[in-house]
Amino acid sequence: MKPSKIILPVIVLSQFCCTSLWFAGNGVMGDLVATFGLSESAVGHLTSAVQFGFIVGTLVFAILSIADRFSPSKVFFCCAVLGALFNLGVIWEGNGLASILSFRFFTGFFLAGIYPVGMKIAADYYEKGLGKSLGYLVGALVVGTAFPHLLKEMTQALSWKTVLMSTSFLAVLGGALMVGLVPDGPFRKPSQKIHLSAFLNVFQNKPFRSAAFGYFGHMWELYAFWAFVPIMLQTYVLVHPVTSFNIPLLSFLIIGIGGLACVLGGYVSQSAGTKRVAFMALLLSCACCLISPLLFAQESEVVFVAFLIFWGMVVIADSPLFSTLVAQNASAEIKGTALTIVNCIGFAITIISIQLLNEMRIWTSSNMVYMILALGPILGLIALVSKNKVSSN
Repeated sequence: MKPSKIILPVIVLSQFCCTSLWFAGNGVMGDLVATFGLSESAVGHLTSAVQFGFIVGTLVFAILSIADRFSPSKVFFCCAVLGALFNLGVIWEGNGLASILSFRFFTGFFLAGIYPVGMKIAADYYEKGLGKSLGYLVGALVVGTAFPHLLKEMTQALSWKTVLMSTSFLAVLGGALMVGLVPDGPFRKPSQKIHLSAFLNVFQNKPFRSAAFGYFGHMWELYAFWAFVPIMLQTYVLVHPVTSFNIPLLSFLIIGIGGLACVLGGYVSQSAGTKRVAFMALLLSCACCLISPLLFAQESEVVFVAFLIFWGMVVIADSPLFSTLVAQNASAEIKGTALTIVNCIGFAITIISIQLLNEMRIWTSSNMVYMILALGPILGLIALVSKNKVSSN
């Protein structure tokens, strides 16, 4: 059964709308610091709160096999509404750091029913060409993640609360589109029971394990890079006082361009192979980490921004490809659980890298700190070249 032509566009649009919740706090970080008297290190803590909520959420969803036992579209809708409500909580005037962290934690918790469940829905519709489909889907995640930065730039004359209210509205809209227009897919095989052992047993599959470890290496770098893009731009301005950047707009561009890279990577993988394209993207992003200190001394702001744009492309281009490899090497009955498990561990890794980078920036002003992000890609590349054969159709 060939899926309707509107299915993929609806999934992509819904994913974009809902994942705008992810970095909504980062998009208005300056206003949160000023309004609630937060410290400058709050950027790392608030980003990690979302990640930690996502980790706990994916752990719960995986253990209970939520995405395999219940209609994924309905799960997506419920989580979109609840995530939107907790995102709105940040505008409460009585907030302090603890309450804002709590609201961001629960926003992340319900994102666990959006991002991996969205991939599960796509996998239920597209067995062939899954890499291309997930390229569009992860591309929507990337643009959704970057969108609060653009929204902040577009609403300079308005209250920062507008950004949070707008992203919450988009999330509810995305959830409604998904539940209203995307029924359960033809390749869905619902599970009738909780697979408590799936969390561990899935890694006994060697090809699955190799693909998952490649993804984990990629995740070490990805969200830390995204979280610190505005900081990198600010740092360059401090080093080169004559430079003037529109930081919100450039942050959107640098992060959002990765959405195009995901789509292009999905198409290229159809001819060049999923694993091969994922390997090349991970290798290039690793190189960006290692040479990043040299670029901060670069006098040409055009070269510096171009470098960050290129980094923004290669840092995410492999993400849908790794998800494709994971989905292809997991059994159909626990495909949703397998994707959720891998997301859970991957995002746990992001907390470590974000907090480590946050602390290193406190210890030293050296721009060599970003080289630490290369550690994940190096280990991921080793996993990909292991003798375990990973299916990459």
